Amino acid sequence: MRIHVIFATTGRAEVLGKVVSRLKDQTRAPDGVIVVGTCPADVAGVEGTFPRLQVIITAKGLCNQRNAGLAALGDQGDVVVFFDDDFVPAHDFLEQVETLMSADESIVGLTGQLVRDGAQTGSLIFEEAVHQLDVLHERPSMGEARTAWLYGCNMVIRLSATPQLRFDEALPLYGWQEDVDFSSRLARHGRLYRTAALTGIHLGVRGGRTSGLRLGYSQIANVIYLRRKGTIRFLHGWRILTCNVAANMLGSLTTNSPVDRRGRLKGNWLAMRDLTSGRIDPRRVLAL
Repeated sequence: MRIHVIFATTGRAEVLGKVVSRLKDQTRAPDGVIVVGTCPADVAGVEGTFPRLQVIITAKGLCNQRNAGLAALGDQGDVVVFFDDDFVPAHDFLEQVETLMSADESIVGLTGQLVRDGAQTGSLIFEEAVHQLDVLHERPSMGEARTAWLYGCNMVIRLSATPQLRFDEALPLYGWQEDVDFSSRLARHGRLYRTAALTGIHLGVRGGRTSGLRLGYSQIANVIYLRRKGTIRFLHGWRILTCNVAANMLGSLTTNSPVDRRGRLKGNWLAMRDLTSGRIDPRRVLAL
């Protein structure tokens, strides 16, 4: 089984270099690594951190960058693992991928149960994550279950099941909910699982992401787009939309939040204005 890893990265060269270098300690080495940045600064220092590494520069946008990685891989891989540039995997991640994918060909997608997720709790540092995984040997207590979507920071895809499947580039920049959309289309070809056999820590690094204003617009526009497309469930989409608007409203009342809640709330408002006027489209975020 040929297993390749793809990173799409923007503005996080320092942590990216550490994460890519860590792949040398996997108990089952990847057959290749592709790093897709948007400019030389995104990938500064990453060359030489792994022996079978390819670096690509393309236009900015998570979906566009991941698709560029898939295009570069072509038919050379059987399984592709999409890691965020701030995801620290356990050393046996790829070994477990091979074991699970080899045991059941009906599985077309996997995602891990995480030890910690800095995107939910606040940004973490790389060295802290390494200590928890390698020294304390922390693992999640939950087991394995069918899932409707794969978490974007660690998505495992069986390429042979859907060799032409690509991320929707109508979701620009940060690609909010691109993982839900991709997972929904992937699930038409087999089963998706969330499993504690695959684990790691998502650092949730703030740098390199899109502005609060643009993300706030995407929080509304992308969910509406995917509902119309039929790739996000009504209740899931409604919960995401309302929870984020509520969090932005509450967060905008404080001045010391590490997240630009006021910018996101303004973006929410602009998207809702476009929704009522019939002009809402995820790509309008590019003009903000």
